[in-house]
Amino acid sequence: MRRRDFITLLGGTAAWPIAARAQQIGKIYRIGFLANDPAIPTHPVGQAFLDGLREDGFTEGKNIVIERRFAEGRLDRYADLVTELLRLEVDVLVTSAEEATLAAKRATTRIPIVMMNVSDPLGQGIVASLARPAGNITGGTQDDSAEIAARRMQLLKDALSSPESGPPVHAITMAAAGTCGAVLEIGAAAARGARGE
Repeated sequence: MRRRDFITLLGGTAAWPIAARAQQIGKIYRIGFLANDPAIPTHPVGQAFLDGLREDGFTEGKNIVIERRFAEGRLDRYADLVTELLRLEVDVLVTSAEEATLAAKRATTRIPIVMMNVSDPLGQGIVASLARPAGNITGGTQDDSAEIAARRMQLLKDALSSPESGPPVHAITMAAAGTCGAVLEIGAAAARGARGE
């Protein structure tokens, strides 16, 4: 199995066929995990990461080793922690949060970096483009930038006001909101100044 395939799995951008999984017999991959909070492996995000690996046939202690390092609130430690992980010859670095990702980016252009829990990687200078990050960095974001927020609002507006969507979309959206404990009220909105504001 090629290292690029392994990185693709971690980035969550493709699913591997069963035949590709069979090729990894005997190879133990080493993942460097860099974050601030030592509790993140037990956090839902950390559990989802491990669950995703397991679903694709990767089990810690069996065919992967995860080397975890945590800054524990001391951002100045990231550079040393990344250096330590690189000395261990990890196959990939998984970073959680902007500071960890930036430290990894400064430390290597050779080892693939998979970022998670990063908001606005474009604005932080982590990637050159969201569509094509380039270099050795990939992964998911928690992008709360104005551009992404505007896109989300436009999608919601289109889904709720589209003539072809009709009432079922309203019902589905209301049900989805209820599953996470939210109450969604749909009503008309006026543009600022429309009512003499």
